[in-house]
Amino acid sequence: MDPYSQKLLLDWFVELETPLGFRAELIEGELYLNPLPNGGHERCISRTVRQVHLDSRTPMMFSANKGLTLKNADGRPQDHVIPDGTFVARADRLFREAPPWMPSAGVRMVMEVTGHRPENDREVKRGCYARGGIPLYLLIDRGAAQSTLFRDPWNDDYREHHTRPFGKPLPLPTPFEFELDTSDFL
Repeated sequence: MDPYSQKLLLDWFVELETPLGFRAELIEGELYLNPLPNGGHERCISRTVRQVHLDSRTPMMFSANKGLTLKNADGRPQDHVIPDGTFVARADRLFREAPPWMPSAGVRMVMEVTGHRPENDREVKRGCYARGGIPLYLLIDRGAAQSTLFRDPWNDDYREHHTRPFGKPLPLPTPFEFELDTSDFL
């Protein structure tokens, strides 16, 4: 896609009026409209956030549905993704006066809970987060009944991943340094 077309697409996307009950993302040059999540989805998020706030070695701030801009390859427009959860160190104060779509620099971890399109969370978004240099990606996969932590981003993917079935703790590394209790996800 030529630079002029990219700019037109991005300008259009940023001004898009999303239909009520949906959220829009621009991923790898494609528009995705996703319905708002159900209660089981939100339960996994709230349980994770609670543990991070109580147990993380580094005090963290959390934002649900924070728009992130991520670099892209192959001449496609910049990705605009909305993780289910974004974690930053409280001391970094990245959310203070951040625009609706903020750069991913300084984000410590993003979280997705599978929902309407689980393949997007398992594959497409994982590549976006790796390209964006986000050090940790936590995937809570309700369909597979397991949690996976991806770490060490490299190009379009992560070099390491650790998967645990729901009910088994998942170790979170620095800056979190605790074991995520996944038994509540069952």
